[in-house]
Amino acid sequence: MRRRLAAALVAAALAAPAFAQQREPFEPENYRTDNYRAPVPETLAGARVLTTAEAEAIWRAKSGAFVDVLPRPPKPKNLPAGTVWRDAPRRNIPGSVWLPDTGYGSLPPAMEDYLQRGLARVSGGDKAKLLVIYCLADCWMSWNAAKRALIYGYSNVAWYPEGTDGWERAKLPTEEAQPEPRPEQ
Repeated sequence: MRRRLAAALVAAALAAPAFAQQREPFEPENYRTDNYRAPVPETLAGARVLTTAEAEAIWRAKSGAFVDVLPRPPKPKNLPAGTVWRDAPRRNIPGSVWLPDTGYGSLPPAMEDYLQRGLARVSGGDKAKLLVIYCLADCWMSWNAAKRALIYGYSNVAWYPEGTDGWERAKLPTEEAQPEPRPEQ
């Protein structure tokens, strides 16, 4: 009896890593539309998934355009009169273009146009130029935005899922960012 129990426990322990791998987020067919700060898939069909070392090599070689899609916190509604509101500073990968709020699963037409114009500008109109799209670690915003870039016809899309969290953990430089001017909503 003890041998069977021990064998069952060993089998369960050996199966645990396989079970854990099955629990990783799968790559959805469509955009993620909620719970944006959650574990992301390891893949994005049609895009290259970058490690921090790979993103750093592209950045140092200046061989790609870096696009940050972290949302910009909205100004709180109903602030008392006279309250001073200041955006929280955003530090991103130096040389990046910040296109905030373009990674949501559903974009209003004005934001979709904002993303398309922003990508066209950073790529110089060259849909084969390498685009490195990022946000923070475990942020579906970058996955959604990279998927959109592919749908828009960009053929050299890289997704950096660790984003500025991975960049800062590697003690790489960041700079204070300002978002690209965007349409009013």
